[in-house]
Amino acid sequence: MIATMSPPSPPSAPPGVAPADQTVMIDGPAGPLEAAIDDPEPGVDPLPLVAIVCHPLPTEGGTMHNKVVTMAARALRECGATTIRFNFRGVGHSAGEFDEGHGESDDLRAVVAWARAQHPQSQLWLAGFSFGAFVSYRVAAEAKPGLLLSIAPPVGRSWDFAEVPHPNCPWLVVQGEADEIVDAKAVKAWADALKPPPELVLMPDTSHFFHRKLMDLRGAIKAGVRPYLPTQDAGAATE
Repeated sequence: MIATMSPPSPPSAPPGVAPADQTVMIDGPAGPLEAAIDDPEPGVDPLPLVAIVCHPLPTEGGTMHNKVVTMAARALRECGATTIRFNFRGVGHSAGEFDEGHGESDDLRAVVAWARAQHPQSQLWLAGFSFGAFVSYRVAAEAKPGLLLSIAPPVGRSWDFAEVPHPNCPWLVVQGEADEIVDAKAVKAWADALKPPPELVLMPDTSHFFHRKLMDLRGAIKAGVRPYLPTQDAGAATE
């Protein structure tokens, strides 16, 4: 996988969105994929940890600049991780067209391969919001991340969760109980039926996009992943 610095124009982030520490174009199966890489937050000891965060449904305006995605990435950087957000095919400057999760899974596989090549001594985590939660869940069993973070996974909607193999890694699911798009009861029933079940955090009075609850989401992520953070001298846990 080859990454090249993206050109200074057009901008990599829309107005009002903080620019990433680095923007790259990663070779994907349908063409280049636009990605944003951010280092751990200032003042936080960096860990040997890279977290890829996947964005929500492209056909509904989902991009790597979505507020839930950027807040999840921020929470992980505050834990010491380097984060990678990227646009699925057909979004932003990424080549290709929407492919109902199939091609997007291949996009994620390409980003995983690139991240592991760039950070061979770091543990890799996968995270995703809504449609991105489905894609990251779909790839997790083969990618073998050190942890999977699923935010508002779209259980009971257009994507088949039933045939996806269990990721067999620490797994945190965060779900708003007042989600108007994803049925929180369906998510709980799905999670409870899995063996072993993921750790499920239900956030009361919380909508799908975590309006007025983004700081609570940040806290839930940091608290949930803390037991699984690698130590300073830990190498890559999974390959």
